[in-house]
Amino acid sequence: MHFAAACFTGALITDIVYSQTMQMMWTNFSAWLLFAGAVMGAVAFLAGTIDAVRGQLALGNITGWLYGLCTLAVLAVAILNSFVHSRDAWTSVMPHGLILSAVTFLLMLVASVLGARVNRLVWGGF
Repeated sequence: MHFAAACFTGALITDIVYSQTMQMMWTNFSAWLLFAGAVMGAVAFLAGTIDAVRGQLALGNITGWLYGLCTLAVLAVAILNSFVHSRDAWTSVMPHGLILSAVTFLLMLVASVLGARVNRLVWGGF
């Protein structure tokens, strides 16, 4: 999950840099980061699903369900963003790619807060 989060954060940063510099290499970096983040996010979501089935993820309360839905939303928006970034040049980032990168980042932040709460419910406080 952390690798995917780093990739999605990097994609937002490279989108912002592209919007300021118009250098094509930044769109390539964004596309690669989104693809890598989506692949690793899918692996993390699969692992989370297995944990939920085994009872190691607290889905008995609303926080657990919100965490699961939020991680699924992050993955769905990131995949959509990856498709948007497959366009050519300016249309791959401006404005939809940048907006989707920001939405992915914000959803990822919400998921991380919910994940910390779920972790405390399962393993105790820290």
